[in-house]
Amino acid sequence: MRPALAAWLALSLLAGTGAEDMCGGPPAAPAHSISAPQLSPEERLSPHMPESLHCDACYAIAFQIEEQLSRAEGKVGRKALSESDYVEVLERSCSQGWESYGVQELDGEKRLAGPGLPRQEPMSVMVMGGPWPGRLSKMCHSYVGERGEAQIYGAHRRGPAALRELLCRGEKGACTRSKAGGPVPPKALQNEL
Repeated sequence: MRPALAAWLALSLLAGTGAEDMCGGPPAAPAHSISAPQLSPEERLSPHMPESLHCDACYAIAFQIEEQLSRAEGKVGRKALSESDYVEVLERSCSQGWESYGVQELDGEKRLAGPGLPRQEPMSVMVMGGPWPGRLSKMCHSYVGERGEAQIYGAHRRGPAALRELLCRGEKGACTRSKAGGPVPPKALQNEL
């Protein structure tokens, strides 16, 4: 009897069927298949941020600017920064790597994902690197150029909501709803505005 049991156990292990499967062990976990978002040619190849992601990009930029300015103020005891200091911080904010941002597909819609953006889906594939960091940097520099360092720093001093309002809302903001139903802020941030 023993040689037969040893032979059965050896064959079971070689066949990939362990004793726990035969003895009523836990069932195998169901397999999940997660695919990467399917990007359009514009999303893959254009040097510019796709229009559908402008609002998400604006919130990411506002978050990074807020973080960098707050960190710099923390080093000087939360006092206001000098003009040369906040200009330098804004330049550094826009020139950073932006490597922690990418695009995910959530509920059938492509969304930018990364620090400062809500509703990151843990069970999805995020496409990072590629054109996304360069696009964010370009948009950040554009915002600083259009609004001006002093106006951006003034909004920062009034609080994160004021900075988001200046950059992302308003007349030309990336998150302003158009009559045609244009870009809107990420759902989790709509209540904050």
